[in-house]
Amino acid sequence: MIPTEPIGSVPRPDYLVQALARGVAGAELSDLQGRSLSDTVLRFAQTGSPIISDGEQSKSSFVTYPLEGATCYSSDGVEIEFADGHIRQLPRLTSKPFRYMRQAGKYTSAVRGQTDLLIKQAVIAPSALSLLYLDADISSYSRDQFLVDLVDECEADIRSCFQAGAHSVQMDFTEGRLSLKLDPSGALLQSFVDLNNSVLDRFSEAERARIGVHTCPGGDQDSVHSLDVDYADLLPALFGMRAGSFFIELSAEPEPERVLSIAAKSLPQGARLYVGVINPIDPAIESVATVRDRVLRAAEYIPLDQLGTCDDCGFSPFADDTSTSRDVAFAKIAARVEGTAEAAAQLGL
Repeated sequence: MIPTEPIGSVPRPDYLVQALARGVAGAELSDLQGRSLSDTVLRFAQTGSPIISDGEQSKSSFVTYPLEGATCYSSDGVEIEFADGHIRQLPRLTSKPFRYMRQAGKYTSAVRGQTDLLIKQAVIAPSALSLLYLDADISSYSRDQFLVDLVDECEADIRSCFQAGAHSVQMDFTEGRLSLKLDPSGALLQSFVDLNNSVLDRFSEAERARIGVHTCPGGDQDSVHSLDVDYADLLPALFGMRAGSFFIELSAEPEPERVLSIAAKSLPQGARLYVGVINPIDPAIESVATVRDRVLRAAEYIPLDQLGTCDDCGFSPFADDTSTSRDVAFAKIAARVEGTAEAAAQLGL
């Protein structure tokens, strides 16, 4: 079979979104998140997905979950502008030390208690969190020491997922493509790759085979932040990360064949490439035939023993993103699962 996997988030149900907007917290919020998670696990199973995630139902966002409850941040961090003009802003670290307040293994444990299916857990890449420390030095806390602490914390985050029963862990690296927009020279991108590798190198070869890296041009409120950045400038550096698999946005690309050709030339031997066959920011639900044909196209470039499929991005990486409905998201996931299976059958697998 051709493996197929989700990326991460699915839209939260209306009752959870509304509760978050009202500022509900504590036990009441935990109960609502637990209810949402149970429904997410059930609906993932109904799609026939061989591997599922927590849908990030309890995360404030895919990037800030480790910071929830921390008091050493201000709100004036790096701004990320999307093509439609809306902006997401990261927090800024204001005092030492950098520590995770919450590890992703907590989310894995919650899913593990509800299913026997394989579990994939998404974590944030250290390169993204490196943006929390801005140019001005924090008193008695150098950037070099911050990066040492960051690598330690990211390693522990991934290990917490494996210890909780995750089959695989996905490192979210959406800032990869964005970095080339911020610094076209590629120096920032290479520094991100080097930082992420400093975490990956702490794992054995067998462990790295279960760690993947996801990249996309962002996907929030039906908009993106870096779709205009050429994949030709990203993929060779991306594939320099010492991970076992890579997940790339593809279905929204204007020239998918060109991207596949570039990927085929630089994909490391033994690594698996999961190509996006579902566009989360397109409200139209892909047909099974559309997904099948996208998989067959990818198979013309990528060896079958290195090919997999995925969604381009998460459906709701920020908890307040309601641009895609929950029903639409799961219909798209079901189309991905069925379309991938049809392509595999047509290829004789």
